[in-house]
Amino acid sequence: MVNKKSVLILCDLFPPAFGPRMGYLCKCLIINGWNPVVITEYIEDDMFSFLGKNVDVTYIRYYKKKGLAGKVEWGWTFLCDVLFGYKDRRMYREALNSVKKYNFDLVLCSTYRTFPMRAAWRFVKKMRLPLVVDLRDIIEQYTGNEFISHNLPKIGGLDKLIASCFRKKNLRIRNKILRKVAAVTTVSPWHVSVLKKYNANTQLIYNGYDPELFYPSGIEADRFYITYTGRLLSIVMRDPDLLFQAVEKLSGEGLISPDLFRIRWFVDSKSEKTIIDAAGKYPAIEPYMGYFGHISASDVPEVLNESSILLILTNKAAAGGPKGVMTTKFFESLAVGKPILCVRGDEGCLEEVINRTHSGLSAHNAGEAYEFIKEHYIRWKEKKTYIDSSDKEEIKKFSREAQTGQFIQIFEQVKSSVMQNGLRQRVMNML
Repeated sequence: MVNKKSVLILCDLFPPAFGPRMGYLCKCLIINGWNPVVITEYIEDDMFSFLGKNVDVTYIRYYKKKGLAGKVEWGWTFLCDVLFGYKDRRMYREALNSVKKYNFDLVLCSTYRTFPMRAAWRFVKKMRLPLVVDLRDIIEQYTGNEFISHNLPKIGGLDKLIASCFRKKNLRIRNKILRKVAAVTTVSPWHVSVLKKYNANTQLIYNGYDPELFYPSGIEADRFYITYTGRLLSIVMRDPDLLFQAVEKLSGEGLISPDLFRIRWFVDSKSEKTIIDAAGKYPAIEPYMGYFGHISASDVPEVLNESSILLILTNKAAAGGPKGVMTTKFFESLAVGKPILCVRGDEGCLEEVINRTHSGLSAHNAGEAYEFIKEHYIRWKEKKTYIDSSDKEEIKKFSREAQTGQFIQIFEQVKSSVMQNGLRQRVMNML
């Protein structure tokens, strides 16, 4: 019997709705004969809990309190982490415990910021294992302080000072570790271009979709739905303004009516408030808007399939805009074959994939968004069908199976390199 290859995965979250990359990787690694073992921070989110069913997962609960006490606990933990690396220290101890049960071939650390890279690096140095770092997002892509999960106190500019110090410290730690690890993976060509400065072996593995869940199902709805699922960290990062302008014009011309045309938002309460505030400039569109809260992962494919247009929100990739943001939701939208409307087009990585897959429009102005929606709405109203001109073979390249194949190839290369270096060192010692 051949022993399974084991990989220890240290990550900041596993596998919530807003970051299921490691969850899907584990699912596919198991299918391909690997044994993934996960140590992660506990996040109160069970939308993708099915992805962890066959995986040995250790959850570290850093936050236990609610309400005001919870905010105080978060602030205290944040301070201890900044000053003493508290969260990494705890994860390192858990990693040491895991070697009592498993012999690992390598370690994969997945994060959107820095934590738990220090724990992973400390562990591989002690155990003499290769480390691959997967960066799903990086601090440089954000327009402001969105990389910090909680609002900071705005007393005399204290928030800006804390954010600046936190940013500099995280980048310093991250870049120092990246220079030493065996390989780096990340999610867009823009991210690769940034991270190659610190590690030449930086490779692109896009986010993707699970073909067992996301595929065209032929569902037809009795209304024309434009649908958005996800979060809005800020309007600067994801700006729906061009959509609102286009719908206002369509309504003013009498081409649409609320009984047949709806914009559905499946978002959290904070994102809902952001959308309502942004839409306030366009009172004519209010009758077309509907808010439904977060939905379970199992319901997302049906919601996407019954839609007529799938909405992706971003902004122009520029000095003051987002950079290289290609969310899992985008690839899931690709997979179901419904037309994608991206506003405001990023004129970057996301737009390139939309154009390459012929999956929709990356709109640069309200006129383009207006014509796109109008064309699809008239087609739906006359024939109750949608236009699917997407390149299915190109879209298959973004499946989770394809991603896992890329990860496995990197794992094997890293293992082989370590074995060759070890053999070379033994030969040198004998001379």
